[in-house]
Amino acid sequence: MHPDYEPITGRPAEIALAARRLIAERGFEGLRTRDIAARVGINVATLHYHVPSKEALIELVARSLRDDFVAQNVTRPRKHLPALDQLRLEFLDFRETLVETPEIFIVMTELTERARRDEKVKAVVGPMLAFAHGELARILALGSEEGTFRADLDPEAGALMIFGTMVATQRSPRRGPELFDRACAELLRSVQAQPPESGLAT
Repeated sequence: MHPDYEPITGRPAEIALAARRLIAERGFEGLRTRDIAARVGINVATLHYHVPSKEALIELVARSLRDDFVAQNVTRPRKHLPALDQLRLEFLDFRETLVETPEIFIVMTELTERARRDEKVKAVVGPMLAFAHGELARILALGSEEGTFRADLDPEAGALMIFGTMVATQRSPRRGPELFDRACAELLRSVQAQPPESGLAT
């Protein structure tokens, strides 16, 4: 994420949060400006002052999600840590979202679909997803260098596997923290280096 990125604050942040909750409840097709205005406690004219179109509103929602992900990284800095600890923090970030704000997954899915046909949304969502994959790949590469993760590990493919598995746990009928923790334990086992043989006869 760009270090000069300014987070959304004030009334736009309130609008984004209200819109996110409505998207989670009804999807994009059920998103109405009057409902957003009512939840924020403003009139429609004031809403249009901040977001003059539905496209601008969706872009605002995408940016607000980016703010949440940036905030997690700021709250729990990790680049100075060993790769294994960094990967565990990535799992913790995802788990925190799962428990505290599960609607984010619904909104993110809606945005990802929207990004396929909306260049403005794609301009926000695309880099966000690329950053998430890139961070996982960086951590896996570091772990291989440190000897914590397998030497033959493919960081890019491994990042796709980890990200895809975390997302898939939220689409399972048995989704929840317990399933997520089990999946993460399997992911860790799949990337960690095997301890060297002792060489002693048994």
